Amino acid sequence: WVNVRIEAPRAVLALVERLEGAGFETWVVGGAVRDAIAGRSVRGRVVWDLATAATPDEMRGLFRRTVPLGVEYGTVGVFGRDGLLHEATTFRRDVATYGRKATVEFGRSLADDLARRDFTVNAIAWHPLRKALCDPYGGCADLAGGVLRAVGDPAARFREDYLRVLRGFRFAGTMGLAVDPGTWAGMVDAVPGLSHLSVERVREELMKSLAGPKPSRALALYRDSGALRHLAPELKTPPTPAALAAVDAGRACRPVLRMATLLLFGLSGDANSALAAAALLRRLRFSNAESARIRGAMAGGLAPSADLRADKVTRRRWAAAAGRAGVRDVFRVWLAVLRAGSDCPGALDVVRKVRHDMRTGVPTSASGLAVGGRDLIARGWKPGPRIGRTLARLLEAVWEDPSLNERTRLLSLAGEPKRSGSP
Repeated sequence: WVNVRIEAPRAVLALVERLEGAGFETWVVGGAVRDAIAGRSVRGRVVWDLATAATPDEMRGLFRRTVPLGVEYGTVGVFGRDGLLHEATTFRRDVATYGRKATVEFGRSLADDLARRDFTVNAIAWHPLRKALCDPYGGCADLAGGVLRAVGDPAARFREDYLRVLRGFRFAGTMGLAVDPGTWAGMVDAVPGLSHLSVERVREELMKSLAGPKPSRALALYRDSGALRHLAPELKTPPTPAALAAVDAGRACRPVLRMATLLLFGLSGDANSALAAAALLRRLRFSNAESARIRGAMAGGLAPSADLRADKVTRRRWAAAAGRAGVRDVFRVWLAVLRAGSDCPGALDVVRKVRHDMRTGVPTSASGLAVGGRDLIARGWKPGPRIGRTLARLLEAVWEDPSLNERTRLLSLAGEPKRSGSP
């Protein structure tokens, strides 16, 4: 670890050079440093964090383009030559803590700043000009040993900010780290304090964990610490090995579908499951779009129903109601369950048949029929609800036999318009 070298982008080097040239000691810190030391790629458009002796006012005097991201806490966004908004934060030390926010004091000491950080793997700084590493708490050794350890006294760290518990689950999960026993004890003791957190931050941390390469590791920590029971009491069943495997089998780019899978396994599966899911999503303040997508993906269950497997009209009616995007999300859940090695009877057959319908143009609404309302009106039908009912009947007939979707045949099935005075 003595020979660690971190190649910061030229845009970041230019920011450090500007601050150092003005007499302000500046280091790069945070996830980019941690990931580089751990051997993870930090190439491309990555935001880097800076820790500096400059105050927010001094930074705004040095740089033309800045954004006040949290000036009261010393954080200013500074645009680099790469067009990215990098975060620069004044060296700080905590004066008082309240379980989430803290009263901080600006200082000139990197040592004080690193001492207030949550985990040793996040308390590492790199000076890109001097090529010097500052690692006072052994974060590099913990990364090498695969250990997540709190800085200093774990109980004190988590009392200062209960969000660190959930961040710890995420770091351990995404980086594959084992939690140090003392740190784990501090996490478990701090679980009741999670009630002090805003639901938005809880949701954010949970979704970040679900977007990781193997979310089962973080979810197991949520479960084993009691945090999941505390934060999501609607879940009747804690995540089982089968549930965790199915969540992992989903795609990291679709964490909302991993959430749907987690809820499907964790809820009872009865008529109240949809209500419980809606209540949980509402309480954690998921957006309307996210909630609708999760509930839509859950609507297919963990396997297709017997009716979907056996009856083509029921299957086509369901696909029409769910829409193409909704159908794809249900299929993604089923396929994740299958990839995880769980039983999902009939799923592949239903997926194959619905996809065949999509490819061959089986209509999902009356607009896909070979005739429409104007055709009926042209044949003497009066505008009104009867036309809508007739088109719905024709759609059902086409779902039974797609070969009927031909103009002449549908007009024949529609029948003659009702004449004035006829019964």
